[in-house]
Amino acid sequence: MPERKRARGAALPVYDLNGRDGMPPVNVVGFKAHNLMRMAAMGLPVPQGFVLATDWCRAAQRATGIDAHLPAVLRSRIDNLEQTSGLGFGSARRPLLVSVRSGAPVSMPGMMETVLNVGLNDATLEGFLRLSGDHRLVWDSYRRLIQSFAEVVSGVPPAPFEAALDTALRRAGVDTAARLDFRALRELSRTYLELHREHAGREFPQSPFDQAAAAVRAVFASWSSAKAIEYRRLYSLTDDLGTAVTIQRMVFGNAGGNSGAGVGFTRDPSTGENRLYVDWLAHAQGEDIVSGRRRVTSEDDLPGWLRKRLTSVGESLERAFLDSQEFEFTVENGELFMLQTRTAKRTAMAALRIAVDQVDSGLIGPKEALRRLSGIDIDSLTSSRVELSGPPVGRAIPAGIGVAVGPAAFSVDAATAFSKRGTPAILVRNEVATDDIAGIAVVSGLLTATGGRTSHAAVVARQMGKVCLVGCAALSVDDRSERAMLAGRVIVEGDPLCLDGNDGAVYLDSPKIVEERPEALLSRVEQWRHDAH
Repeated sequence: MPERKRARGAALPVYDLNGRDGMPPVNVVGFKAHNLMRMAAMGLPVPQGFVLATDWCRAAQRATGIDAHLPAVLRSRIDNLEQTSGLGFGSARRPLLVSVRSGAPVSMPGMMETVLNVGLNDATLEGFLRLSGDHRLVWDSYRRLIQSFAEVVSGVPPAPFEAALDTALRRAGVDTAARLDFRALRELSRTYLELHREHAGREFPQSPFDQAAAAVRAVFASWSSAKAIEYRRLYSLTDDLGTAVTIQRMVFGNAGGNSGAGVGFTRDPSTGENRLYVDWLAHAQGEDIVSGRRRVTSEDDLPGWLRKRLTSVGESLERAFLDSQEFEFTVENGELFMLQTRTAKRTAMAALRIAVDQVDSGLIGPKEALRRLSGIDIDSLTSSRVELSGPPVGRAIPAGIGVAVGPAAFSVDAATAFSKRGTPAILVRNEVATDDIAGIAVVSGLLTATGGRTSHAAVVARQMGKVCLVGCAALSVDDRSERAMLAGRVIVEGDPLCLDGNDGAVYLDSPKIVEERPEALLSRVEQWRHDAH
């Protein structure tokens, strides 16, 4: 039975992900943990872990809090992880490291926080090195933990850490952290410890259990963050749902060799095409992709064995969940691990195509398809494209179909001001984060220099029907001067831009746009409606 602790008579349940405690409903353990349990039951490779149910979040928001019970529960459940993994949390010889992730009963991509590599400290570094034999993995994981802990738990802005990283990159003559050797990462970790001390006003905690408890409290607190509140407002979600917190054994996509991290969709979430759609980074952890801070590669760059395996996994997920899925995964030294699956956020056009395809394949019936499409104004659905125009000034990676036209804006405030004047803008940024959700909601399109199609911000933009182009290598934005350089051309606030989400073209004018209706798909829906009556 699930372990239960009491705070003023309120039960605070904890569940193992392996199903030993049964299969609790989504509103109790959140979508992430519930779907992890389902994947584990399917025989898919899910790292061992446990989940603190949503009751904990509500308790954390009350004056009584959770501190009286959290340490004992963490010790009890982590002891179980130690027994199943053969590792020790805080061990100087064979250390266990864990991830601490949010997971609400409804999908809220990127609105709450995550802390990875919890359990590393000055003592366990040596054990991790002995266990892995990889100096680079050890120091890369440590610097990631320190920065993540500083930002998520201690409330330190990312700027000082990003500046230190930029200095390390210039000194080493490389362009990404993935190219830094272990000596540079070791020095960067030491710098990060100093930055934490300076900006947080206290030392980085060396106790693994103190790290874990603080991370749990911070993830629960992120339920009440400004971006999470704004997301719930936009989608009319109640504030009392709460989030669960899932704690799992770490797997390392930054382990070198045949390792990496990715986010995939079983179908193209922009068009609905039935094909594998993946953003992938070798020698990376998942936060590198979903944060939108890194340029990523696509399914075309996957190793052949991984592409085949993910295709098979995607087919299994669709059969089990009866809908297109978005999933997160890590590959550690050639071994695949599944970290999440959820119903894929998609454009209205993709929703229409997916519904028709899944009815045709027999996966769902017309009645279910009509239910899924009930929130979309199908009869007015059109697709847009740019009629033959002059050559584009630049190209980026499409993360949402359609065409967007509007004045350039370099901040959420500027985008909001344009919207209030009745002219939705194009938000132009080096990177877009989910913190920008208020701006994403009021623009017609987004253009970024970095990031991938599956970053949390891109997923949110696509769900909102925004045209989104990411990873524009020719774009450089100067936030201070509120201007950008695009392929040698200067763009200032208010300059007209056009984004073609169909092929990734960027124009510095307003070309002619053609609207088209997906008549063949719409006729299928009309037939379903007719047959239903």
